[in-house]
Amino acid sequence: MPSLSLSTVITGSGRFLPTQVVSNDDFLENVFFDASGKKLIHDNDVIIQKFKQITGIQERRYATPEMVTSDLGFLAAQEAIQNAGIDPETLDYIIVAHNFGDVKATSSRVDMMPPLASRIKHKLQIANPYTVAYDLPFGCPGWLQGIIQAHYFLQSGDAKRILVIGAETLSRVTDAHDRDSMIYSDGAGAVILEARAGESKNGLLQHLTVSDTLTQTFWLNSSPSYNPEVPQEDLYIKMDGRKIYEYALKTVPQLIKDCLDKANIPLSAIKKVLIHQANEKMDEAMLERLFKLYGQDHIPEDIMPMTISTLGNNSVATLPVLYDIIARGELSGHSLESGDAVVFASVGAGMNANAVIYRIP
Repeated sequence: MPSLSLSTVITGSGRFLPTQVVSNDDFLENVFFDASGKKLIHDNDVIIQKFKQITGIQERRYATPEMVTSDLGFLAAQEAIQNAGIDPETLDYIIVAHNFGDVKATSSRVDMMPPLASRIKHKLQIANPYTVAYDLPFGCPGWLQGIIQAHYFLQSGDAKRILVIGAETLSRVTDAHDRDSMIYSDGAGAVILEARAGESKNGLLQHLTVSDTLTQTFWLNSSPSYNPEVPQEDLYIKMDGRKIYEYALKTVPQLIKDCLDKANIPLSAIKKVLIHQANEKMDEAMLERLFKLYGQDHIPEDIMPMTISTLGNNSVATLPVLYDIIARGELSGHSLESGDAVVFASVGAGMNANAVIYRIP
């Protein structure tokens, strides 16, 4: 009689994308400054065109004024619960990855108490006191790190069913005078994870996370506006794009390879590589570097699905949103079938990076 193994599997997914679409042309009237407080010399149409060439972003979604991050997270969670066909009272944990809390449309002030997980549990009207709800601020890799934490709860027998949410409203913490503000967007994605026994191992097969803080900590940070005339006590998301690009290119491909090696799975067995949708050119460069680590030049055209051109970078939400779109068969040319091996990977503030190998049950 074969022994049964316990697998951590996704049994339902959901997403919420705001209805407000913001195109690149909506930034034509912005006045952009550099980090020293000097106005950029190029016309905005030139700045925006170069931005599109580098990032691949044409438009993004912003939350409507009456909504905050926990609203987006709640709606994504509600859809995931419905997709899984479960009673929310049976959830053992609710883990919510985010970075800025419930920032209102009228203020960039961070609001993180009570925790967003508690707010979402309240919105879901879950009465069970043993449904433990907590937040996970871990930069853009936060949702994937939540998956890893949930995996340990499930494998230990401490839990049977967990909701992991990634939600963010980055539009509320961007500096309108910084061209990098065009990168960021809003959204939420969620999955239900369960422990399932079977003869073959499926679901989460392996994971790996790194945190580099000696010199890299503040490459993504909260700082005043580049416009010296804007009150300098207000803080906005800022980044050193060049250093982050170089870090991601050096770290993420090797991290994925190390994770695959730990799982004893060859790159040729991977059906999809789902990378945090941060920057199209950066993601393409990371994929190319990954294949070069294996001595391969040919990259399958459909291995890395992208949503950044129309959804922008909504931080912790990019991976669960991308997964949900593919799982529902809503991304042309991409699908996931039973037995497919998938890589999830992300990189962001901290600096943190992580990877997960997942086999579709």
